[in-house]
Amino acid sequence: MVLIVVILIIVVFILTRNLLKMSREIRELKEKIESKAIKMFEDWKKSEWELQRKILEANLKREYEVKFQEWKMEEEKRIREDAINKSRSVIMGQVTEHLGPFFPEFRYNPKDARFIGTPVDFVVFDGLSEGNLRRIVFVEVKTGKTGNLSTRERQVRDVVERREVYWEKLHYRGE
Repeated sequence: MVLIVVILIIVVFILTRNLLKMSREIRELKEKIESKAIKMFEDWKKSEWELQRKILEANLKREYEVKFQEWKMEEEKRIREDAINKSRSVIMGQVTEHLGPFFPEFRYNPKDARFIGTPVDFVVFDGLSEGNLRRIVFVEVKTGKTGNLSTRERQVRDVVERREVYWEKLHYRGE
C-alpha cells in the first residue's frame, strides 16, 4: 500500500510538473499569439490608414480640381467682361476725343482745332479761321469718371503754364 501511495505521489508529482510545464508553454504561446496579433493589427491599421489617406487625398484632389475649374471659368468670364468694358471705354474715349470739337462743351471753333492725339489731343488756333489768331490752346479731352492726366499730359500742362513755349522756324533749301 505504501508502494501504491508512493507511486501515486510520484505520478501526481510528474503530472503536476507536466501540468506546470504545459501551463507555462500555454502562457508563452498565448503571449506570442497576442504579440503577433498586436503586430498584425498595427500593420493592418497602418496600411488601412495609408489606404484611407490616399482615398481621401484623391477625393480632395478631384473636388478641388472641379472647384478650380469652376473658379477658372467664372474668373475667365469676369476677365472677359472686364476686358470688353475696358475696350468699350477706350473706344468711347477715342471717339469722344476725335469728335470733341463738335460737342457743345468745346468752346472753340472746330475749324481752328487740329487733332494730334498725343501727348495732347488738340492744338487750337483760336480765331485762325476768322483771320484773327488770338491765342494757341492745348486741349486734352477726357472721358470717364476721374479725368486724371497722364504723366506726359501733366508735363505738357506744366511747361505751358511756365510759359516755356517757343516759336522756331526751320528752313531747308533744296539742292
